[in-house]
Amino acid sequence: MKSPEEVPRILAAMNTYKGSCFCGTVQFTVTGEPAAMGYCHCESCRTWSAGPVNAFTLWKPEQLKITKGEGNIAKYNKTPRSGRQWCKSCGGHLFTEHPHWNLVDVYAAVIPDFPFKPGVHVNYQESRLHMKDGLPKLKDLPAEMGGSGVALAA
Repeated sequence: MKSPEEVPRILAAMNTYKGSCFCGTVQFTVTGEPAAMGYCHCESCRTWSAGPVNAFTLWKPEQLKITKGEGNIAKYNKTPRSGRQWCKSCGGHLFTEHPHWNLVDVYAAVIPDFPFKPGVHVNYQESRLHMKDGLPKLKDLPAEMGGSGVALAA
């Protein structure tokens, strides 16, 4: 028998959320819970998204399943650390593969029913949109992901 503390984790692991590109040609699911959620303020994410901040959800690659339109996904690697992907038909952004972490950033905006609960701001030293939300603001990345782990004053 499972303890009461284990039940929410087990139920969350069974959750599957649907997502798609802007036009719906590419469709996918993510299952379970992401490894992390938050906001990235780095210049690469800002210029890629054409916005002041990127809301990210990081998943293990096996948690992401392309259900339609896999052949319609294009990819660009600015660096070996990030493979950005989008729909060839509408240009809608989908994911960024991060092979060095064995994670995929599935942009929070493309999984509309997913209960996005950000936990951190990363690369906040590059921010162009300062947010007063009470979340930790890291200079770059958490130490366990190769960053300094240094928190900045909000």
